[in-house]
Amino acid sequence: MKFRNNRVMEKYSIFIVLFVMIIICSLLNENFLSTGNITNIIKQLSVAAILAYGEMLLIVSGMLDLSAGAVLALSGVLSVSVYKSSGSLIIALLVAVIVAVVCNIINAIMVTSFKAPPFIATLAMQTVARGIALLFTKGQNILQLDNYVVFGQGNIGPIPVSIIFLIIITIIIWYLLRHTRLGRSLYAIGGNEEAAVASGINVKLNKYKVFIINGILVGIAGVLFMSRVNAGLPNGAVGYEMEGLTAAIVGGTSFSGGIGTTMGTLTGAFIIGCLNNIMNLIGIDSYVQQIVKGVIIALAVIWDIHSKTKKTTKVVLVEEKEKVVSN
Repeated sequence: MKFRNNRVMEKYSIFIVLFVMIIICSLLNENFLSTGNITNIIKQLSVAAILAYGEMLLIVSGMLDLSAGAVLALSGVLSVSVYKSSGSLIIALLVAVIVAVVCNIINAIMVTSFKAPPFIATLAMQTVARGIALLFTKGQNILQLDNYVVFGQGNIGPIPVSIIFLIIITIIIWYLLRHTRLGRSLYAIGGNEEAAVASGINVKLNKYKVFIINGILVGIAGVLFMSRVNAGLPNGAVGYEMEGLTAAIVGGTSFSGGIGTTMGTLTGAFIIGCLNNIMNLIGIDSYVQQIVKGVIIALAVIWDIHSKTKKTTKVVLVEEKEKVVSN
């Protein structure tokens, strides 16, 4: 019974944390649970949550992406520029996705063909993408976006477009991980890449696939971000890759790979979104907010390491006990 209770707590702890946080936030500020504020939280976290899904998929398969914020900015400003010259929202969205996918394919080439560590490969892409965005715009913001803002500020009926994007993407990522061969392969690769190769999984191809999916997500996030702020910002979204990483890690994705869920990542994004919102509502200094976020990342990583060590110890003890019994 105790073991079962521990498993239940481990499985649902992140949802309990979110529930407790919502209660505390509502006590700290009476406006927190208002419909307008909750809608605003979801609209603001939609970009971070979409990025978090990409980070989660990469981390599950043993990789990560430090270039997401810069690629978001590059794809976003190019999308805005194309919209201003063509007037087509669909073409603008496609351009953002294509640019982000190309950047991620380059990441995949560096990681799979040249065996560069994902940390180094995506860090290099971060610098290159940001540089191209600044070069393309000559460091100037692109203003007067007209109907482009419909992605981040428009509604379909009573529901904001950005929230619709988030819902659809959440369903797709959940299905991919739970009900497709690719999803199962990603868990296997992240859990033990050598064993995945031995079982016949095409590791290189699957890494390309997950980087391409990440590119699609980053491109969509770029459009939502630029349309929400109503400008093409070459210096925008700085540090957003850390927002995505934080949401994924807080949501239970293990840095050691092989562990991560869609709903856990979404819950992690909600926790970060609620925390950002309540800190703004009660007037906490922005510099202090950065410190708080840094502490949260450190605690999440420490908890991940502790949980992993605890599970490994249990496995070793069980194996030793079985050996003693068999002897």
